[in-house]
Amino acid sequence: MRWTVGWSVASAAALALGPAEAEDSQSIPSALQAPEARATVQIAQAQTYGITYPQAQSPFERYKSYLAAKARSQGVREATIQSVIPGLQLNSRVMQLDHAQRPTPSNDDRPPSFAGYLERHITSSLINRGQSRYSSHWGNLSRIEQRYGVDPAVIMAIYGKETSYGSITGNFDLLEVLASLAYEGRRRTLFENEFVATLKLMDAGVRRYQLKGSYAGATGYPQFLPSVVLRLRQDGNGDGYADVWGSEDDAFASIANYLRDAGWKRGIPWGVPVNIPARLNRAAIQSRVHPTRCPAVFKRHSRWLTVAEWRTLGIVPGGRGLPDNELATLMETPGAYAPGYLLTRNYYAILDYNCSNYYALSVALLANAISAR
Repeated sequence: MRWTVGWSVASAAALALGPAEAEDSQSIPSALQAPEARATVQIAQAQTYGITYPQAQSPFERYKSYLAAKARSQGVREATIQSVIPGLQLNSRVMQLDHAQRPTPSNDDRPPSFAGYLERHITSSLINRGQSRYSSHWGNLSRIEQRYGVDPAVIMAIYGKETSYGSITGNFDLLEVLASLAYEGRRRTLFENEFVATLKLMDAGVRRYQLKGSYAGATGYPQFLPSVVLRLRQDGNGDGYADVWGSEDDAFASIANYLRDAGWKRGIPWGVPVNIPARLNRAAIQSRVHPTRCPAVFKRHSRWLTVAEWRTLGIVPGGRGLPDNELATLMETPGAYAPGYLLTRNYYAILDYNCSNYYALSVALLANAISAR
């Protein structure tokens, strides 16, 4: 799932799997506040929008009127607005699930082991079913690889991890989810924009009954956010329509397009296993970059050096190998089949789908297992 493609993909199933970035509540208050306080703030909020509401309306009804105005301002057809917004209900279950997935801060600086997570997320079932689909779809996957330059095994691994190969895509009403999460306020701007993007999908011909998804707002086989569906979905089977809800081949092409858009480089692997020398000077390779997005994720990554430079430090690539002039970053990975991996920009493209090392490494290693590398 991607939040920035833009969760960063943003797949929003990623919300439940990767570290959620804390964001300040914006002007619409949390739906978990006391009703009297919430109503007072909502009325004040409505006044800032220049809209007058009857005092008898509930805060969520007033917020729905604001969503309708926002959709109109972005060119959504009035018929679409009227077919959706009046009947929207606040989904308390969605908000409960959103609160439950927030990360628990840790004061432990030691990198945790990957072992337990990988045991749960790279199962024999996922590998066997992935290999079967990889084989049966190989003709189209090879064409997608030629067109987009993306490793088809990674495409299949993302499909398996996001939806268990299409069997679990979410059954929440997508518009209700997005309206509820926007009203809750934790990521209000994000979810308001995704709500409007979903209405634009309806304007483009997508039927309301197709717009189902996860409690985090992801939809379809790729588990894209609606704005990502609008921007990056692809026709993978040549029928002239990009259907990420009903066509696996369209989903595969769309995932490939997403990864290419996120910076995937043709012809190199996502990374390779390495041994870590006992006398490695970790201070000398520590990254000097301080990212504002997912800082805990990138904290585990070293400076970027060429493979030739890594060799001089005693870090020798195994597996498929990498060209000596290729840039890579080192991540030490206790419990992940190797002491560490040299990671390329293609690993970062997977991270763009869900900004979690656990997610990205499990996808990458599942891809290796599916393709028997």
